[in-house]
Order: sequence, then structure tokens, then C-alpha cells
Amino acid sequence: MGSMTEKTIRKKKGVTTKAKKKAATARAVIRAGKGIVRINSLNLNAVRPREIKEFISEPLELVGPLSKEVTIDVSVRGGGFMGQAVAARTAIAKALFDFKPNEKLRQTMIAYDRLLLVDDPRRVETKKPLGPKARKKKQKSKR
Repeated sequence: MGSMTEKTIRKKKGVTTKAKKKAATARAVIRAGKGIVRINSLNLNAVRPREIKEFISEPLELVGPLSKEVTIDVSVRGGGFMGQAVAARTAIAKALFDFKPNEKLRQTMIAYDRLLLVDDPRRVETKKPLGPKARKKKQKSKR
């Protein structure tokens, strides 16, 4: 790679972050740009339903003018639509924080919602024998 500085690498490739929620995994790449946010190559404004779009764009509203100076590309795989939305939202928030680290911004994000900067550690419990799911069992009859 030669003697490329960190700034040059950041300018070319940007900063990459990852977030998970249940089975959904989101990877976000942030670089200097014009305020465009794409999720799986789809512009954020085209995301439907509207509530999901607003939910995903919460970190962009928290950072204010910084969101107009960057371009964010998010790829999300696995899980359902809500798990993907939560993972994408967390990946965007982590990317914004990593792009311009700021303790005040970190405190604001954590006060608003801790899941913006911390992945949800909960996962589906494994299935046990003698039942269709982890805890559900066949009903017993007393007579």
C-alpha cells in the first residue's frame, strides 16, 4: 500500500461499521459526500412504510448538519423487516459516530436510545427436545 496516511484511506474507502439484531446483519460504509443514504442500493426516501423510514433516519436527525456532509451505503441481510430496520439504524449511528468522534454526540445518542450505539445482544433461544419450540411443550391432561 505504500505510505498512505489514514486520512487518504478514509477519503477513498470511508469508515465501515457493522450492527446486528436477531438474525439481521447490517454493514454501513460512510464517506464524505452529499447527504445520500442508501439501504441495499435503495434511497432512504424510497423505504416504505413511512414509520420504518422515520425510525431508520433518527440518527441522521440527531447529528444535525453532519448528515448533509456524508454519504452512507448500508447493506442488510437476514432476519425480518423490523430486525433489518433496527440493524440498519444502529449501523448508521455507529458510522456517524466513527466518522466524527465526539463525546457530546455519544452522550446525546445514548440518552436518546442506547441501541443506537450498542447492538442488541438478545438472540433466539435454542429448541429443546419434546417440544416444537424452546419452551413450548405438549399439553398434559390430568384425566
